[in-house]
Amino acid sequence: MNRVIGADTNVLNFTSSIGAGGSTVAANGGRVFIRLKPRKERRLHVDEIIQRLRPKLAAIPGIKVYLQNPPAIRIGGMLTKSLYQYTLQSTDMEELYRWAPIIEGRMAQLSGFQDVSSDLLIRTPQVNVEIDRDRAHALGVTAEQIESALYDAYGSRQISTIYTPANEYWVVMELEPKFQQDVEALSQLYIRSASGKLVQLSAVARVTRGVGPMTVSHLGQLPSVTISFNLAPGVALGTAVEKVQETMREAHAPATLHSSFQGSAQVFQASLQGLGVLLIMSILVIYIILGILYESFIHPLTILSGLPSAGFGALMTLMLFRIDLNLYAFVGLIMLVGIVKKNAIMMIDFALDAQKQGRSPSEAIYQGCLLRFRPIMMTTMAALMSALPIAFGYGAGGESRRPLGLCVVGGLMVSQLLTLYITPVIYLYLESFQGRVARLLPRRRAGSSERGAPASAYRGDSGIRDTAR
Repeated sequence: MNRVIGADTNVLNFTSSIGAGGSTVAANGGRVFIRLKPRKERRLHVDEIIQRLRPKLAAIPGIKVYLQNPPAIRIGGMLTKSLYQYTLQSTDMEELYRWAPIIEGRMAQLSGFQDVSSDLLIRTPQVNVEIDRDRAHALGVTAEQIESALYDAYGSRQISTIYTPANEYWVVMELEPKFQQDVEALSQLYIRSASGKLVQLSAVARVTRGVGPMTVSHLGQLPSVTISFNLAPGVALGTAVEKVQETMREAHAPATLHSSFQGSAQVFQASLQGLGVLLIMSILVIYIILGILYESFIHPLTILSGLPSAGFGALMTLMLFRIDLNLYAFVGLIMLVGIVKKNAIMMIDFALDAQKQGRSPSEAIYQGCLLRFRPIMMTTMAALMSALPIAFGYGAGGESRRPLGLCVVGGLMVSQLLTLYITPVIYLYLESFQGRVARLLPRRRAGSSERGAPASAYRGDSGIRDTAR
């Protein structure tokens, strides 16, 4: 495997280790960390290099190799063979171990899923000691005494401490290594009964051979099995999450089997529930601030009218470059909310001041478009040019930040072309609507005062006053 990796021209250097230690729990596993050449010295992207190495490493007999491109920031989860994790939990270990291979097999058949594996190694040879409780009770031996004898032989029970002037040493009791490797040695173990006699283990228990898990993993104090998987290039994580959830529904797993995503998939699933609310709240806060600033309920809508065109431009740019709407892209959308509205603020702010000086709405917004065109173009081009390096993906880890830059560049370009024409029109329509509402309200107030206020009239010189309501 090292020779195959080292022969690739895109690999600068690598290091490998095998056996239990660090993040590798099982003794039959290992890890290889590959460092690629700088991006300018290689033509292929890291995902393309992984796709090229995968069939070469899969052809090596006796070993299974799982490749993954670790994210720039690892969020939660655990180090597994693949990048994304899906964890099954249950209090019933037999049920958990029966359903985990079924779910793993179904996920392996999903389109776009690669390197599907789990941390359940259920084929490890093991020795089972089945206690005959009736026989043990007749001989005066308890299950606790049998477990204690086995722990004395194969565990690491500390029975004493030797103290010296410079150090202290633990005294640990165990069998000699040659007996620890022999299953037949179990029959030579003796347990002292309640009467003081020694009882052979084979008299109160039956020793059988079988298979079991190499390690028993836990998550939240419950036994668990983690299924890890990678995604093929072009497959969105949101689509993969929906496929896994649909697979669990179709499998009709028992209600006692709890399942959840871990790591990046879990954060993505949680972020979907809050990002929409975050975007709405940011727009609402901006509307309130603009309403306080201009003392109007109408013109904040005029300023925010450019947001749909910016969102449309950002999403179309992502679709054009075939990039998912990930967390970075959503941050770019929220940035657009603050950048795009400044175009309308420049025009509306001038138009409102011009109206206070006696100009008509159409003349005021026309002058605002002419005088504020240059600063609008200057600020927009400054923001657009500053986002271009991010959109091109320059620098280490630039690919992960590229969706943010594409959202900003695409949203600014489309909104800049449309808002210069749409915002004045919306301003005139809303100003006309506000004028009609203002003319309608005084009429209603005048009508209500005529119906509700008392009116006095005098008849000639008689001095008699009539009051009418």
